[in-house]
Amino acid sequence: MSLFDGRQNGIREGAWLAVDLTSGQLVAIGGGVPPAESDELVDMHDQYVMPGFLNVHTHIAGDPRAFDGIFGSSEAESAVFAYQNLRELLQSGVTFARGLGTSFDVDLKLKKMMRTGVMTQIPHFQPSGKAFVMTGGHGDHANGGNRVDSPDEMRKGVRQALKVGAEVIKMMATGGVMSPGDFMDDPQLSVDEMHAGVLEAHHKGFKAAAHAEGNPGIQNAIDAGVDSIEHGFYVTESEARQMVEQDIYLTPTLVAEWAIPEFGQGVLPDWEVKKAADALEDTYVNLRKAYEIGVKFTCGTDAGTPFNGFDRTPEEFELLTKVGMTPFEAYTCSSLNAAELCGVADRYGTLEVGKQADFQVLSADPLADVKAVQQRDKAVYLGGERQF
Repeated sequence: MSLFDGRQNGIREGAWLAVDLTSGQLVAIGGGVPPAESDELVDMHDQYVMPGFLNVHTHIAGDPRAFDGIFGSSEAESAVFAYQNLRELLQSGVTFARGLGTSFDVDLKLKKMMRTGVMTQIPHFQPSGKAFVMTGGHGDHANGGNRVDSPDEMRKGVRQALKVGAEVIKMMATGGVMSPGDFMDDPQLSVDEMHAGVLEAHHKGFKAAAHAEGNPGIQNAIDAGVDSIEHGFYVTESEARQMVEQDIYLTPTLVAEWAIPEFGQGVLPDWEVKKAADALEDTYVNLRKAYEIGVKFTCGTDAGTPFNGFDRTPEEFELLTKVGMTPFEAYTCSSLNAAELCGVADRYGTLEVGKQADFQVLSADPLADVKAVQQRDKAVYLGGERQF
């Protein structure tokens, strides 16, 4: 087989991997003839093996065909969508996902079931529960938002979320595309409110992410000390430099912004299509500058938003090349940066001895053609065992 390990910019021909199926870890990587003492041999001749993807911005209870952004009208419905969507993520090559806002805190409850082994054929998962929103702000609906309107309310809300199992805190710093009553440049949660959430998350060793599409909200989130800016469509050069100084990651979710004008004409409200279309070209320019300045980009798709299904993660890499990345640089948004952001780089992201044997098998070279990862019939492995 041909191996792309996710760290080195190159393909290792004639490679083999040895996996301990009890732990799911890679115990050896080599070339030539595989060890004779292997209990089982899987021949991947003429195929390309690369790490599974990390998608750090998903809404697993979402229905991309519903177009309402509510992410499930009942807890039962949300749970069914979440399980189906996690399976679709895995089938597309995503072996680790992070939730950033889920109705009814359903992801927190499903994570408990994952630990007991009740749920199978799904990615490793880091849940957030409901996002934190201001009253009347982006994401404020009956099923999905934790309403907070002061630093004290944020502090108590985050403590409660961590108590019931949140592993990342999501906060809304600006308006967004899908809410009719606000815009990308509307500031929402304040610096003080978000800073209180950041401190509480950090006290427990967890990260805080901010939905921030325009300004001054992006600047507010940076000043609050968040760990990642989600979307960041209108990030400025000065903000990018500050992000580098503070080691703040940027998750551009390009496929979400692209899908709405691409497929939404005549289906979605005109105001929603216009918001996304107007921002898209500006986004490529702004993000290219941020990347050149040295901001670390991660891979996230905002899966669950309109026309943005849970099979679209492979398309994000093609769009990242429009920001000026090579295919290798685009993949490192997942294999290196996303793993570091989530605090799991010691176990996931690259194919190295001691890490989990989570990988996908392709028929074409992903470094030669960024579209190779969009293969629909790829094989996907978790812990060395084939799932799809």
